[in-house]
Amino acid sequence: MTPAQQNTTTPTPLTGLAALLRRVDRLAAGRRQRDLRAPSDLMTHKVTQGFRAIRWILTAEIVVGLAALAIAFANLAQGHPDNAAVWMRGVVVLGLTLGLGYFALRAGQGWFWGYQRLRLFSRIFPVATLVIAAIPGLYPFWMVLEQIVFSLLMIGIGDIATSDSMRAAFAKATLMRDEPRFA
Repeated sequence: MTPAQQNTTTPTPLTGLAALLRRVDRLAAGRRQRDLRAPSDLMTHKVTQGFRAIRWILTAEIVVGLAALAIAFANLAQGHPDNAAVWMRGVVVLGLTLGLGYFALRAGQGWFWGYQRLRLFSRIFPVATLVIAAIPGLYPFWMVLEQIVFSLLMIGIGDIATSDSMRAAFAKATLMRDEPRFA
């Protein structure tokens, strides 16, 4: 075999990563929207700063979520276990936050579907979290406080995602068709 033939038949780690990301994108974005992309000239410094702030807020949310699970583990170790709702919420919220992180990553690369889902979920999650936190007796007081902090951080993401510069970058009239690239 020539070296050129070996390169086409031997998958590289990047090829495997690209294939994995394409599968995740297909699941997250659906068939029609995965190729719509914001033009690079509209991805201004303000938009880049917005995505940087969103990443920091998501990092803070992960820290808050991990702290909630640490408190639940500490309560368990002290012989005061929390109910299943606390554990379920802790794990689910961490998963949702990681999902939002993926949406933010892809939106930061200009993908419309990532931006669309980031905006949608940053508006839904705080409302759902606060409604569930208001159910009397479902969560201990410390978890209710954690949910309020989580909601406030999520509202911050929603505000950044709906800023004028973000909406201009991802306006439907400006979107272009593009194939996903993974570098």
